[in-house]
Amino acid sequence: MADAPREPRFAPGHESEGKPAALIAWGLYILSLPSANLLVIVGLIVAYAGRSGSDGLSRAHIDAQIRLFWSVFWWTLLLWTGIGAWLVSIFIAPVMGLILAPVAVLLGLSLLLLTVWFTIRSLIGLFRLLGDKAP
Repeated sequence: MADAPREPRFAPGHESEGKPAALIAWGLYILSLPSANLLVIVGLIVAYAGRSGSDGLSRAHIDAQIRLFWSVFWWTLLLWTGIGAWLVSIFIAPVMGLILAPVAVLLGLSLLLLTVWFTIRSLIGLFRLLGDKAP
């Protein structure tokens, strides 16, 4: 008995239709660190573009990519605002700037930790997508 032909994995209307977009977006997120975060914007655009043509597991990954980007974006903005405030305090009140120097170091380390977390989270997302698991 011959087996029935299997439907192609990326056929239109198939649950995995948005999988290429999700794979590309995770890859661009991972490559954002060596590209000075330029590729993360391209990854976000790919995620938004692939969102309409995806459902199921692929849609869950794309939604997770979009949420990840925006959460990291707002945290980064908040941390850079704190560092900017510290830099201004150095010029306005140099003594206060020296007192707040440990806070600035903590904010800088937080940015580094956020970058590492973003990269690790993107790697985990990619591996989970390749294993056909939820994000």
